[in-house]
This record gives sequence, C-alpha cells and structure tokens, in this order.
Amino acid sequence: MVELLKKFSKVDIDTDLTGDAFGKIYEYFLGKFAMSEGQKGGEFFTPTSVVKLIVEILEPYHGRIFDPACGSGGMFVQSASFVKRHQKNPSSEISIYGQEKVGETVRLCQMNLAVNGLSGDVKEGNTYYEDIHKSIDKFDFVMANPPFNVDKVDKERMEGDPRIIELGMPKADNANYLWIHFIYSGLNEKVRAGFVMANSASDARSSELEIRKKLIKAGAVDVMIAVGSNFLYTVTLPCTLWFLDKGKADTIRRNKVLFIDARNIYQQIDRAHREFSAEQIEFLANIVRLYRGEAVETVNGADAMLQEKFPESIYIDIAGLCKVATVDDIEAQGWSLNPGHYVGVAEKIVDDFDFAERLGELNEGLELLNGEARELEERIAENVVKLLENK
Repeated sequence: MVELLKKFSKVDIDTDLTGDAFGKIYEYFLGKFAMSEGQKGGEFFTPTSVVKLIVEILEPYHGRIFDPACGSGGMFVQSASFVKRHQKNPSSEISIYGQEKVGETVRLCQMNLAVNGLSGDVKEGNTYYEDIHKSIDKFDFVMANPPFNVDKVDKERMEGDPRIIELGMPKADNANYLWIHFIYSGLNEKVRAGFVMANSASDARSSELEIRKKLIKAGAVDVMIAVGSNFLYTVTLPCTLWFLDKGKADTIRRNKVLFIDARNIYQQIDRAHREFSAEQIEFLANIVRLYRGEAVETVNGADAMLQEKFPESIYIDIAGLCKVATVDDIEAQGWSLNPGHYVGVAEKIVDDFDFAERLGELNEGLELLNGEARELEERIAENVVKLLENK
C-alpha cells in the first residue's frame, strides 16, 4: 500500500479534474500495482473487467450492497458507476457495507471510495469468525471475490454461527463453501448475489454436494459462468462466476439455471493477463438479460454479436456458449454446476484449414486442462498429507 501511495503522489493531477476522472486514475494505479504484485496484489484487487461483468448481471440499481471480502472496494465503485450510468445518484440509491481482515487494505478501500465521491461502512475483521455487520438477511446485493481453497479454518470457533445453520457446516478442509454460506445468508428475500469461486466448488462432493443441492432445489442458483485462465492475479487457473437470486423462486425460472461458457471470450493484455472488453461484458450480460426476459443494453457495441447469436432478440441455447438446464438436468449430472457439462461444444464448419489458428486453439485447450490437472494434483497431495498425519 505504501508503494502504491508513493506512485500515486507523483502524478501531476489538474485540480480541475472531476471526481470521476480522479477515481479512474486511482483505479488505474490500483490495477497496475496489483498486476505487478501478482498473487499478493490479487488479494486486494479483482480485475475491473470481472467486477464489471458481475455488476452488469446483478444490476444493483438501488439498495444495500455488501462485500464480505471487499479488498480495495472495486465492487462498490463499479456498482456506483452502474447506478450513475442509469441516470441515478449513487449516494442516494445505494448504501455500502464491507468487511476485510487486513487493516491496510481497509484503508485502501476507504480511500478508493473517497476519491470516487462515495462513503460506506467498511470495517476490519476476519469474516470466518466475525459477522461485524450482522449480515443475516440484511442486504439487497452481495458480491465478492473471496480467497480460493483456504484451509485450516477453525470450524470449532464457528459452532452455532447463524450464517451456517440453514445450509449446514461443510466438512471439507477448505473455506469455499463457507464463503458461499456467508454470501447466501446475507441476502434478503428477493435479491441477488454474484461472486468469484474456484472451479472445484462447482463439482465438489460429500457435504459440499449436499449444500449445493439445497441451493439448487431452493431455486436460488440463477446463472453460472465459466471464465478462462489468467483473469485473476491470485491464481492463473480458470474460475467460475456464481449468481444467486432468492427472488427467482417466485418466477418461471425457479427450476432453471443458465450456464454460460465464456472461456473463449477474452482479449489478451499481455502474456500472463487477460480481460473482457466492454463489448464482451455487454454481450455476456445481455445473454442473461434475454434469459430473464429483460430489455438488452447496447451502449458498448455488442449489437453485432447479439444479432449474430440471437437474431430474433430472444434467448436460445447455443452450443458451446449457453444452455438453460432444468433441475432434473442438473440432478442427472450429479448436481454439478460446471457449465462445461451442459453447454457442450460449438459446431464448426471447416472450410480453409488454418494450421496456426488450430494450433492456437489446441494450445488453449491444453492450457485449461493443465490448469485443472495442477489443481487436482494439489488437492491429492493435501489429502495424502492428511492421511499420513492421521496414521
């Protein structure tokens, strides 16, 4: 944080700049600093394009927003930008609540809010053991990018925690499903959550499968989006975006889930980093809007992509891109929420064979498989160590 502030202080900023411009400069430096720090930087900063996609799908027009792992506050800033883009005043439309375990990161978040003309109740605390905001059923929107696969959480300290009661304590020695509990329990009756999660959580077995089944049967799981590798700074592996909606249980979508495979949708920033373009974010968000029966938005140039895939301006399943599955479909897949199990592969008509292009596609597929293999290898190694320790 100190290094970031030093860099920020060297910038010659015109005092006539608006708050919007000042906030964008700060966001730019946050992103560049986080990218240079790699995994450490990813602990306080979620890449902006991922945050924007989450916000566009959640549509936080009005209400209380909570992030239980808020880092530098990107979810709050992008929510405010969304409100402003829809001709509303963020200060009067949304209220901000955050929790973060690192004191320096809390101050980074507070500064990020301040330079963007926002205020919020952001407090320091370990979310595993402290529910500082008394979050049960309190918030209209919950969004987060929690740390993946955290082990050695002291579950005995969490005995009786009301955030865990409804779905049950997960037995696995990683905190992925604890975060799902924290996010789900914070929602009030009719609203939405969006968060980043390790791919392994979509297919986790044992007690985690039972928790996932409860969420699906309750009609709370709305949208699942597979994201490719090299989007996050904490891990190079692919990840999944989860979207929950407690209000969906009262709609015709109650027994349906939209799966989107966005692993081949990205723009390359450098060798090690990718992001979504504004057009790609709009396209993906509009798939969700069509699925929900909402009007699409085309301010960032997604018209052509939408016209190509959805020429009638209504939602349809597209092999390799999106699929609406029923609860029966999901049960038949062992209650998996992995988009790849439902979306399938796009059909390709081969005309002129382009060797370089095909080689690139195969290399991309190999990279994804290698990432999944590394993740599986780490989990196996952890289990072997535990077995040896228990002997």
